[in-house]
Amino acid sequence: MFESAEIGHQIDKASYKREEPQLREALLGAQYELLRQARAAVVVLVNGVPGAGKGETVNLFNEWMDPRHIRTEAFGPAGSDGRPDMWRFWQVLPPKGHIGILFGSWYTDPLTDHVVGHDKHDRFLHRLERIRQFEQMLVSEGVVLLKLWFHLSKKAAKARFKLLESDPKTAWRVTTQEWNHLKQHDQWVVASEEALRKTSTGDAPWRVIEGADPAYRSLTAGRLLLDALNASLKAKPAVPERVTTATPAALSAPALDGLSLLAAQDYGRHLSRKRYEDQLELLQGRLNGLSRRLETQQRSLVLVFEGMDAAGKGSTLRRVTQSLDARHYRVVPVAAPNENERAQPYLWRFWRYIPHQGHMTLFDRSWYGRVLVERVEGFCTEAAWMRAYGEINEFEEQLSEAGAVVVKFWLAITPEEQLRRFEERKNTAHKQYKITEDDWRNRAKWPLYAQAVGDMIDRTSTRTSPWHVIASDDKLWSRIEVLRTLCERLEAALN
Repeated sequence: MFESAEIGHQIDKASYKREEPQLREALLGAQYELLRQARAAVVVLVNGVPGAGKGETVNLFNEWMDPRHIRTEAFGPAGSDGRPDMWRFWQVLPPKGHIGILFGSWYTDPLTDHVVGHDKHDRFLHRLERIRQFEQMLVSEGVVLLKLWFHLSKKAAKARFKLLESDPKTAWRVTTQEWNHLKQHDQWVVASEEALRKTSTGDAPWRVIEGADPAYRSLTAGRLLLDALNASLKAKPAVPERVTTATPAALSAPALDGLSLLAAQDYGRHLSRKRYEDQLELLQGRLNGLSRRLETQQRSLVLVFEGMDAAGKGSTLRRVTQSLDARHYRVVPVAAPNENERAQPYLWRFWRYIPHQGHMTLFDRSWYGRVLVERVEGFCTEAAWMRAYGEINEFEEQLSEAGAVVVKFWLAITPEEQLRRFEERKNTAHKQYKITEDDWRNRAKWPLYAQAVGDMIDRTSTRTSPWHVIASDDKLWSRIEVLRTLCERLEAALN
């Protein structure tokens, strides 16, 4: 892939002086229009061989445009706090209307680990496939990706290092690390070629720039950035405000006998108050002991509560937190996304709360809103929520690989029990805040939600992150069953 980047591209000084002001003006105008429209974000990845001008180009972009609306981030080797590798990149994604420049991106660690021998080839390919899927999701969510690879031949890199070393003003740029990298130049080229081939797609292609001549390098990179900005100005909103959805052919029709996953649950199970209180104390003590083992075994807990309105998510969650040390957990109640969250890919607001080792995050509703509420209410396209099943599975797989124990509960109730609880809330002064017009409106769409839940569980219950459906018409039985299941999952993971 690097043949055309080793032929000695050059731009004469006169041409550069003539074109550079025009390019700067166009870039600045496109940047302000991007900010005004706020329909897409632009993410620029800056990768390549040492000495090829990556840093100079990043500085030039910030000089040519308004740096107040550019987030520039440089990354070193990943840390070891127990979070997934991609966590730190999610934290710096720019919102719609802004530009993010990532200097040393999600490609750096996979390439380094493969070349120095930490990762075998199959692991390298696995990480590249994960990156490809991640980038596809970003593009689908309204991000314009510009992937720049700055290249030098081995001979050109050596000459570049000697030139930099000869000038006291630039000698600091060449360290032992650069010379060691040059010794492995051929290995780096082989690995980089494979990485670029595997991840250069129609929506997110790689752009290879020869870095020997600063004028050629700067104008080429600037024009590619201008093209990316212009593409973002033409982008359509990734998620329309409201769309009409229909059941796609890819999902199965209701069963011929009318039986569904939720309808098949045993809602008659119940527990006496005395037996409930005895088991509650035992299970809460058991859970407390398990929670203290998370840190010693370098694990974390991600707990998800989903269910129909009035299914008992909040009260069950409180019985869980009563067992835990408040210094080590965080409860995240999930409502409709706010303005800042709508300016990001939908998973962004959940990646923000992923716990490090020894800690726990408990989600009261979660990322499954994309395939439930957003699907049923028409807040996203059919293509978006169909795509989300795979994106969610990939997300949870990354959590598990990083050491998180992912436990997901769907609290299921019957329509009759929901109506009884709604009426109770309406007629009890201190519970009236719990019932809203949206609750009644959602209840009218029970069949649509029931089908969406069945599809969700079928498509996202995996070996590492299975769903646990808990019949919850009796709250006492449901709470004990949740605590028991959670303890069993933690024991299996920690042992």
